[in-house]
Amino acid sequence: MTAAESLYADLREARDQIDIALALGHTGITDVTPLPIWTRNHNALRRSVLSRLAAIDSTGLGQDDRRALEVMRRALDRDIDSLTPLTAAPAEAETAMPSCRYDPRAVVARSRGLDSLRARLYACYGWAQSHVVVGSDTLDRLTVLGGLGRTAEPARRRQLFLGLEPVWRSMNGDNSPASPYRTLIREQMEQHKGPLPSLLQARASGVPPDSLEPWLLRILQTWRRTNSDSLVEPWDWYYEMGRASRAFSPGIPRERLTELNAAVYRSFGVDVKQLGIQYDLQPRKGKTSVAYTTFGRRPRRINGSWRPGEPWVFATYRTGGLDNLGELLHETGHAMHIAAIRTRPAFADWPDSDPFTEAVADFVALEIAEPAWQQRWLGDSVPLAAGLRARYSSIVLDLAWALFELQLQRNPDVDPNQVWSALTRNYLRIRPHPELSWWAMRGQLVDAPGYMMNYAAGAMLIAAIRERTRQLHGPFAVGDTTWYGWLAPRLFRFGLERPSREVIEEFLGGPVSPKAILADMARE
Repeated sequence: MTAAESLYADLREARDQIDIALALGHTGITDVTPLPIWTRNHNALRRSVLSRLAAIDSTGLGQDDRRALEVMRRALDRDIDSLTPLTAAPAEAETAMPSCRYDPRAVVARSRGLDSLRARLYACYGWAQSHVVVGSDTLDRLTVLGGLGRTAEPARRRQLFLGLEPVWRSMNGDNSPASPYRTLIREQMEQHKGPLPSLLQARASGVPPDSLEPWLLRILQTWRRTNSDSLVEPWDWYYEMGRASRAFSPGIPRERLTELNAAVYRSFGVDVKQLGIQYDLQPRKGKTSVAYTTFGRRPRRINGSWRPGEPWVFATYRTGGLDNLGELLHETGHAMHIAAIRTRPAFADWPDSDPFTEAVADFVALEIAEPAWQQRWLGDSVPLAAGLRARYSSIVLDLAWALFELQLQRNPDVDPNQVWSALTRNYLRIRPHPELSWWAMRGQLVDAPGYMMNYAAGAMLIAAIRERTRQLHGPFAVGDTTWYGWLAPRLFRFGLERPSREVIEEFLGGPVSPKAILADMARE
């Protein structure tokens, strides 16, 4: 078992290096070894691992070893597939505009049609969101959304917002039943059996599936009660939520993002360089449109000594600003989480609950809403109410997207524009525009169906975890150099070694509830 698990760790490391090379657009992992050779070696190693694991008699193993064997076999079946030369093509080869005039029904009718449609849809979305034309400018989705919060002229805000229409059309076409997204969600649910994955993930984090939707609605109702009841245009809503961004973004140029990110984490006892965290943040053709963090190399014990990992953060920042700083703090939160994993190779992976993973990544990022944090790092502050609007405006949008996706999964034939208009009107007080598919600007809706629920459930979890940390360890708004050393062995180190629900409930001293987030939203 030990030899097989060591070989499995070698395979994981080879696959991680290939994934990083592809994400960076490299044709080789080293100067002398082309990627196709790494691909062939990976596949040979995978066959060896499969053979070793198949030969193990699980009846003679202890409970921990049996679970480790099950985890490794499942990973090989679901995550670590054989690579083909096509899979190993460098990202730079995918710089041409994809062909986005296609019949979704014809694509989905082919062999592996659902995967083919998802890939085509996501490629078109990725191109559109990085080529947003507004007047004489070519921008990207995040730059446009950031600009909405900082643009004083309503007409210009409207122009910016409507400039995103090609992004929406890349996903939802003309919103007919045969649109790419509506075809995708319908086919996806026809093939799906059993409970929805998003609800299973919530259960793994300790959130009862039958309580999840009512809890999310309570949070949205609290948001509605604590904000103006007047309807506003969607482009104006972003501006109303953007006071903090307008105040601080001019002082955060792109060049300062990584400097601030490192300094803030250092104040929490996290040295990003010492942890080996790597960043790829520059715009580049062929780069994915979604910010994410991954294992570049997994932490592992070698010859009796612990070798740290090398997490990688991928994002694209053409500008600076408070919003991009918040996203970078979030992705670094993922990186410091996986850098803290200390367990056997079979369990050196993301935890079994995506809501938990998204929750702890926001631990530090949520501080940007606090006046004390703003004063320390940005030299000024906005009123608490403005900070809380900045914090929760993105969260309530995530909640709306999660409920939107849940309704579409339950009834794929419903009009998504009508669903989105009702949710945003009733809870966010945004004037309905059922003629616009402005919900269709989150790549996760295509690339990772159901994933938006992880952000929604994660918002409840992190509010509870932050409150519990204050109770047990003390306040941390302006930094605490003992924070990481105290939290890592309690929350971050386990990977798949322990069920997330067990880790969370042990830390909280009881079951998960929405009390903490509701109390935080109502602060004055």
